[in-house]
Amino acid sequence: MKRIIALLAVAALLLTPAAATLSVAVFLNPATTACSTGSLTVGEIPDSLTATTKNGEQITLTRAQLTHAATIIAVGGQTDGVERAGVTVALMAALTESSLRMLANTGTYPESGDYPHDGDASDHDSLGLFQMRPQSGWGTVAQLMDPRYQARAFYGGPQGPNGGSPRGLLDIPGWKQMDPGTAAQSVEVSAFPTRYQNYEPVAETILTTLTRPRPGTGKPGSGTTTVAETSRVVAPMPAGVGELTSRFGWRTDPVTGARQDFHTGTDFAAPDGTGFLAVADGVVTVGGYLPGWGNAIVIEHTVGGQRVASAYFHMWDHGIHVTPGQHVTAGQHIGDVGSSGWSTGPHLHFEIHPGGWGQPAVDSLVWLQEHGAVGVEAGEHSGARCGA
Repeated sequence: MKRIIALLAVAALLLTPAAATLSVAVFLNPATTACSTGSLTVGEIPDSLTATTKNGEQITLTRAQLTHAATIIAVGGQTDGVERAGVTVALMAALTESSLRMLANTGTYPESGDYPHDGDASDHDSLGLFQMRPQSGWGTVAQLMDPRYQARAFYGGPQGPNGGSPRGLLDIPGWKQMDPGTAAQSVEVSAFPTRYQNYEPVAETILTTLTRPRPGTGKPGSGTTTVAETSRVVAPMPAGVGELTSRFGWRTDPVTGARQDFHTGTDFAAPDGTGFLAVADGVVTVGGYLPGWGNAIVIEHTVGGQRVASAYFHMWDHGIHVTPGQHVTAGQHIGDVGSSGWSTGPHLHFEIHPGGWGQPAVDSLVWLQEHGAVGVEAGEHSGARCGA
């Protein structure tokens, strides 16, 4: 019901001329943000990775498996208290339970086959990366067929979806002092408690490989930048900050007065120097001057398995806090509002380009709502602490 109400609010916002100046908070609910540490920022995902288990078996993981690993890492980076040790435990558990595959279970839950999956298992009534059971209270079938939800549930804690029952890793007292395999077993409660230790070196290899810093080689529109699936989508302005002054679509150009100007983004007016945020985890491909635009930041993301670029315009030279090739996280402070280029005053011009930079823009307000974007309270965004 809340989502329906939110959609109706967006429709009213887009269709009512009198609503030209409204707070961002009108269409996005406030939520806190977390910033992953640099060591847990996911880089490029290789097509395959070979690693050796503790008992000497060599295994090769596919890109699909590594993409799920990247999701586990990204969610861990956004969850307070997890750190590298907790991500290692989660990777060990997922490697053991599903070989890092999203597994349906159509024998017990036929509807699970309707969701994206990597295979159909038949282990009682278990689902997904961590083989979680709906009957044990881990979540609904729909929830458990979402790899991000499963990762959040495994980590648990105050940010987890289950309120400590069943217990996630952060709900287990002293888990950091445990052997990683024992910690994994404490969450999974398996009939084979010693099997997790075998995958510890594989988990460490994955974590080291996917979080190793890599130089940015991608260029706008080149299609050469590979980006891990984002852990979430947020609003570009902190909640309650910035006023919506110009929407996507036809308008009168504010500089020339021309009546037939198609506005490819959304404008948020705010005081000069106001910080704005990356809307998703991604890799910066532009951080500087673009002819005709003034200063710009362009970030490539993977959202719902699809390539998408977000673009931010008009900041001053000193208002750009990222550089090409840098990995950023959703909610990270990446720049400050300015008025460079084709601009009549301080504001953020924000665009969304499905398919990547160079592809046509879409209505960014609608895109944010469709992808469950949440707001960020003013003063809570990461600031320079989350920069390079």
